[in-house]
Amino acid sequence: MSETQKPLLIKRYASRRLYNTETSDYVTLEDIAGFVRAGREVQIVDLKSGDDLTRQYLLQIVAEHESKGDTVLPTNVLTDLVRSYTTNIQSVVPQFLAASFEMLRDGQTKVIENMNAIPNPMAAMPGFDLMRRQQEAFMKTMMAGVPGWGGEDKPADAPRDDSAGSSDAAAELAEIKKQFAALQDKLSKL
Repeated sequence: MSETQKPLLIKRYASRRLYNTETSDYVTLEDIAGFVRAGREVQIVDLKSGDDLTRQYLLQIVAEHESKGDTVLPTNVLTDLVRSYTTNIQSVVPQFLAASFEMLRDGQTKVIENMNAIPNPMAAMPGFDLMRRQQEAFMKTMMAGVPGWGGEDKPADAPRDDSAGSSDAAAELAEIKKQFAALQDKLSKL
């Protein structure tokens, strides 16, 4: 098993301090939450008894987020969890929750895979190519007077014929306005 696949071992001392065995330093509950959010499995063990305390600390992380106002679980779900501990269905609830989260993870993975399959996800949006061309034309017009920009092949110190440049700029600006109006019309039809 590779190093990244092994759970990160955290030892709890009698003083209740938590010790990261990989980095040889003490960690907080928030540090452990960060490890979990980063995708790392953790295992928290009582140093003296050897008891696995992972579930207890993960529940404490959820409880602390709830107390800060971060809604992790809706009230009706929490109520149902409490009820499940007092009924015979308590053995079904953990399996159900595990299966639900697995489906959620699979769905997120598929969305990410689909996003990565398209070189530029925005390129699939209707009108994106037109917006890109308009943006290029706008930037070319706006930056035409800046030396070294605007697509000019002349050196920055070469004399310019401003009369031709201003008519080109006016024509490009008129074209941008026309394309912008067409894009607005298309968007209003969507």
